[in-house]
Amino acid sequence: MIRAEFLQSEGRYKGFRVKGHAGYADRGQDIVCAAVSSAVMLTANIITDGFMRDADVFADDDAVSCVAAAADEVTEAVIGMLKAQLEMLLEEFPNTITITISEV
Repeated sequence: MIRAEFLQSEGRYKGFRVKGHAGYADRGQDIVCAAVSSAVMLTANIITDGFMRDADVFADDDAVSCVAAAADEVTEAVIGMLKAQLEMLLEEFPNTITITISEV
């Protein structure tokens, strides 16, 4: 199961942590993992390289996190779009992703 945690500060998205594997298919063949990985990395790149926001980004084999220094309108919108994308994937592929929201 992929676990996606969205981090909010004062009601605005400031970051996210995504880890695990969907379990939809074998490693290397899992289309849900591929879709989530692509969406997550694109989101981190849009925040840091596209909009030049200061953020701590960490990535390893099965985990990615991106936490912006400030929760502004840009990070709120971009991270909100990632959450919406993961919700659409979850609707199409049930029991592959859990989504939580935490206040930081």
